[in-house]
Amino acid sequence: MRTADPTGTTPVSTAPVPTGTVAPRPTRPAGRTVLRIGPWVALPVRRLSLVAGAATLLLLVAAAVATLSMGRLGIQLADLPSALAGEATGKNAFVLNRLRGPRLVVAVATGAAFGLSGALFQSVTRNPLGSPDVIGLGAGAGAGAAAAALFLPDVLPVPVGALLGAVLAMAVVFLATGTGFRNPGRLVVAGIGVAAMATALTQYVVYAVERDKATALTSYINGSLSARSWDDATTIWTVLLLSLPLAALLARPLSVGEMGDELSSGLGARPGRTATGAVALSIVLSAGAVSVAGPIAFVSLTAPQIAKRVTRGGGPHLMMSTLMGALLLVLADLTAQQLPLFDNLPVGLYTMALGGTYLGYLLLREWRRPA
Repeated sequence: MRTADPTGTTPVSTAPVPTGTVAPRPTRPAGRTVLRIGPWVALPVRRLSLVAGAATLLLLVAAAVATLSMGRLGIQLADLPSALAGEATGKNAFVLNRLRGPRLVVAVATGAAFGLSGALFQSVTRNPLGSPDVIGLGAGAGAGAAAAALFLPDVLPVPVGALLGAVLAMAVVFLATGTGFRNPGRLVVAGIGVAAMATALTQYVVYAVERDKATALTSYINGSLSARSWDDATTIWTVLLLSLPLAALLARPLSVGEMGDELSSGLGARPGRTATGAVALSIVLSAGAVSVAGPIAFVSLTAPQIAKRVTRGGGPHLMMSTLMGALLLVLADLTAQQLPLFDNLPVGLYTMALGGTYLGYLLLREWRRPA
């Protein structure tokens, strides 16, 4: 007799094995391989996901090299290996240690944090248009930054104000839903309301402050990577590295949860607890990214969807979304630095253009789909 495997795809035989014979080893699902880490860890991975991840990583390295080497102040490719080895001097040392090095390292970790945050949130809400931006985190961070610049200019740094604004916005959303972070529908509705109020406060502050301060503030609340430091890099990398193991623990419950709450509960998962943990971790990642780079829009929205289409499989795609978020933000920042048509535009404006293009693509797909 053969029964269906409750976890996936391969039939499982329940017939007794005759004495004196060797039971056949279970066949591996087509298109999958086993990634071994030491003698104790064996992870089943789809080959297409491995290939897509390796290709994304290579593109990320290429974009990083271009960031350091392109332009009038770029490091020559022949000098780049020695500069990275700690032998940079003069102009190369300035570019690597002050001008572009910290900016690149912050961009990689910030994009990765946004991508992972969006993948967690979209998996919980089961909504391809879901992201922490939707529930008001970015708008709350912008309002916090604006309030710090207007009311406490010499007391509270703008990045700290952004972090406090994001935390306060999420606290209001948590209380407004009545169920915490467990109900995705209420979460989105409450988040839209909080985002509207936070945006109104931000616009008032930009209108009220002096012109020079308003220009700097507008750059920050649109998302900017200019003038980043190694302290910013330490902050966001600490948040990312501490969050990755927690995200790995949530990967399997999230995969099971995509079958529906009733079925996942029957398989031993706890969908309510998983949703709360995933949303909380998503907020931590987004808040950490916002604190160092401002509320950069649409990376958390588009990265998981591109990852899903590249890998052509189900599941939350946490690692692929992390890599894709890093690649998208590094490419956007490279464009912001090198595009000759505009000078020093915030990188968030380029990610907004990317997100708008993605939403337009989704609309065209819906219009072309038969009724």
